Amino acid sequence: MPGPHPLLVVDAVGLTPRLLEHAPRLRALADQGWQAPLDTVLPAVTCPVQSTFLTGALPREHGIVGNGWFFRDLGEVMLWRQHNRLVQGEKAWETARRAFPGYTAANVCWWYAMGASTDWTVTPRPVYHADGRKSPDCYARPPELHDELTAALGPFPLFNYWGPTASLRSTEWIVSAARRLLPRADLTLCYIPHLDYDLQRHGPHSEQARAAVRDMDAALAPLLDDAAERGTRVLVVSEYGIAPASRPVHVNRALRDAGLLEVYTQHGMEYLDPWASRAFAVADHQAAHVYVADPADLPHVAALASALPGVDLVLDRAGQADHGLDHARSGELVLVAEPEAWFTYYYWNDDRSAPDFARGVEIHRKPGYDPAELFLDPAAPGAAKARAALNLAKKKAGLRYTMNVVPTDARWVRGTHGRLPDDPADGPIAVCGEASFTRDRIAATDVRDLMLGLAGVPAPARPS
Repeated sequence: MPGPHPLLVVDAVGLTPRLLEHAPRLRALADQGWQAPLDTVLPAVTCPVQSTFLTGALPREHGIVGNGWFFRDLGEVMLWRQHNRLVQGEKAWETARRAFPGYTAANVCWWYAMGASTDWTVTPRPVYHADGRKSPDCYARPPELHDELTAALGPFPLFNYWGPTASLRSTEWIVSAARRLLPRADLTLCYIPHLDYDLQRHGPHSEQARAAVRDMDAALAPLLDDAAERGTRVLVVSEYGIAPASRPVHVNRALRDAGLLEVYTQHGMEYLDPWASRAFAVADHQAAHVYVADPADLPHVAALASALPGVDLVLDRAGQADHGLDHARSGELVLVAEPEAWFTYYYWNDDRSAPDFARGVEIHRKPGYDPAELFLDPAAPGAAKARAALNLAKKKAGLRYTMNVVPTDARWVRGTHGRLPDDPADGPIAVCGEASFTRDRIAATDVRDLMLGLAGVPAPARPS
């Protein structure tokens, strides 16, 4: 049996058929092979979709029901965990190894990278100093890969990967790292974050969005050129399309006003108390898992959520089963927002009582996703920039500081995702350079088998 075909799989998050028109290098790849709409999963957010791509399973099977959830055994809401053991099921490269012992894989910034069985791993991981400071860095395996990449490319640009200063620089670093690993691996996974930024800041139909697509395409071109020169097959996928956003929905505030959500106060700051709350929501873009402690409260909470402006669907366990989302990690209810609506995590009713982390980039402390982290407070841009400059000076001096520049007003957000797309032109897409593998459309659950076919792995079994 011949050996495997080298394969590059790029996750160009946010890419859609409509935006592909502004990406000449990716259009050329599609012209060489094919492009097709990609039927994503609910919720259409990073961690569930990537896990479906790599396992061929739905969230009910692989267990990744969002970018985070309420860990009932710990009593804590946690987002953006990193260990691969959270993803249940065999990954694509593990399947390939059954056909090709010694099959090698490199993961450059796809999620749940830590602890995975890939041969090379690169994932964002800051240095958490004992005095509370956070410095840009990454986790890399084997350990010597960290020093190799840092020496060649500089430290991983964490503050350009997410937050108010998120920019093309992080994508350029990731592409450069992937180019170094491409000759070494049979399978190279590369995650490109750039379209997440200005599409959420300015909306998917803005000039800034079109410029972001052109910039992303140009940054990706050297990696695609390397693949063409080496005879590496290429598959580009996206997890979701970003839709316009205009209506934040404060589901936790509604639950609090109904006497269902509890907080506790320290130093004048309010913190969500999931242990004591009868119901609370883990907001995740256009989806929200609502955890209800007492089954007797379910009808009341469902009725409250259904009546909340901006809520489209209220899924109980039966409704979740229709979408492959009925896993023990899911909330007793899952809410899906209407078009242009999205869920905030905010649970306080007075900004003076907000916790200090609300005004910073704190993806591991907030009990929900916060797209406002992409902004320096637009309501007071001069003051926000001055505070940012002061914080930077404190950091350089080795002093502790609080990053207090993020707005607690959701009205600035212009792009969102999570619900299934209303128009395929604005949904996710697959682009492939191999015409013999043409699809008219492809389900997220079939991406794993497409990857294995492109890699030359014979007819893989479906995950059990």
